[in-house]
Amino acid sequence: MDRTPQPDAGEEIPLLHGWLKFHRDALAAKCDGLRPDQLVHASAPPSTLSLLGLVRHLTEMERHYLVHALSGENRGFHYCTDENPEADIEGLDAGMTEDSMRRWHQEQSDADALIAACTDLSAPTATGWNSVRWHLLKVIQEYARHNGHADILRERIDGTTGE
Repeated sequence: MDRTPQPDAGEEIPLLHGWLKFHRDALAAKCDGLRPDQLVHASAPPSTLSLLGLVRHLTEMERHYLVHALSGENRGFHYCTDENPEADIEGLDAGMTEDSMRRWHQEQSDADALIAACTDLSAPTATGWNSVRWHLLKVIQEYARHNGHADILRERIDGTTGE
């Protein structure tokens, strides 16, 4: 799969956006070539994490910390509710794969459009929570942290290793 390269030094907005794309692609690479049943397999018990669970969790992170924060439009969450706050990760089945992947890519596209309109990372977001910079860094660190989990999950599924 073609992946976004690690970004070079440069202006801060393209640099942070580059890191976000790099980490998105890292997770996509960990999912690449697997069947839906493999994507929902919690391969590192007793953890309930699966690769699809990570995709769904990061969909929620993109939606909340980027799309909602930067647009000011509260669309709610896709999966998590007050009654089931772990619905992004738990209770998954292979039939959820296609829709979950579609939603992940849609949130990325929506976030990318909002990031492209940003000119001042120090400015507060449309919701007034912290700065644009803070929100970008929050989502980048979520991907970076969970990509370490994805490395372990993928290796336990089929032995594939590598960044």
